[in-house]
Amino acid sequence: MTKQDEIDDSSAPLIEHLAELRTRLIHSVVAFILGMIICFTVWNPIFNFLTHPLCSAMAERGHEDCGLILIRLQEGFFVAVSISLMGGLMLSFPYIAYQLWRFVAPGLYKSEKGAFLPFLLASPFMFFLGAGFAFYMVTPLAFDFFLGFQQPGTILGDSAPEGNAVAGIAFQGSAQEYLSLTIKFIVAFGLCFQLPVLLTLMGKAGIVSSEGLANVRKYAVVGILILAALVTPPDVITQIILFVVVYGLYEISIFLVRRVETKREEKLRAEGYYDDEEDFDDPLIKEFDEDLASGTDGEDKSK
Repeated sequence: MTKQDEIDDSSAPLIEHLAELRTRLIHSVVAFILGMIICFTVWNPIFNFLTHPLCSAMAERGHEDCGLILIRLQEGFFVAVSISLMGGLMLSFPYIAYQLWRFVAPGLYKSEKGAFLPFLLASPFMFFLGAGFAFYMVTPLAFDFFLGFQQPGTILGDSAPEGNAVAGIAFQGSAQEYLSLTIKFIVAFGLCFQLPVLLTLMGKAGIVSSEGLANVRKYAVVGILILAALVTPPDVITQIILFVVVYGLYEISIFLVRRVETKREEKLRAEGYYDDEEDFDDPLIKEFDEDLASGTDGEDKSK
């Protein structure tokens, strides 16, 4: 076999992998486009569902109408497109994840498949859990906070008593701005809820350890506080909710990584690769260590 033939043989698997990747990408894009088309045909009911937190907050303040306005002529179209993009991604995500699994699975061992598949299933579940938490818990609090800056006013005219005229501040929200803010909350909390999945997967790969995560806990607290200030509105209650939730997820991540390490240690011990270091249980070695720690350095204690 010539050198050129060896090069051709080695390049064949790469071409096959690229062809397989192209097929999976085409299937994923087609699924995403179909999801977009489906959501575009029913974007009005989806938009009505997304405005439920706003309408509830306004109804509690005595507003009968919670309608939003279109500031620009093309804004309604872009609202429909934005809903289609978000809805199409959510509808097609299970199929896209399946295509990703079909591409990755042939190159994994059986044990690796068993380790990777739970994370692939947990990731969308945690995202939807975070999105649901944001939509049903966080957005009502945030919108109620924003609506608190309204102010009832008096119509300025000849009939208004002198000195009693007050300029009113009323909410006339843009449909696109409201949708953008709502999607921001949903995506931000959905990504924050990926923290246990990401850190556990990194712990499974040996990139992070439970001890290391525990040691940087104080830095994690500062980072979570900054995240809460950036993602949420200037509402202390909402910021506290986000901080408590994300910090709780961080502690859960430490627990999950510790379980992964324990199982790995038990497996190594069962296979005979783990050294228990029984020599260090020797009483003489323990006494020497105690002398070293107390500063006697092996001197006679009777002196």
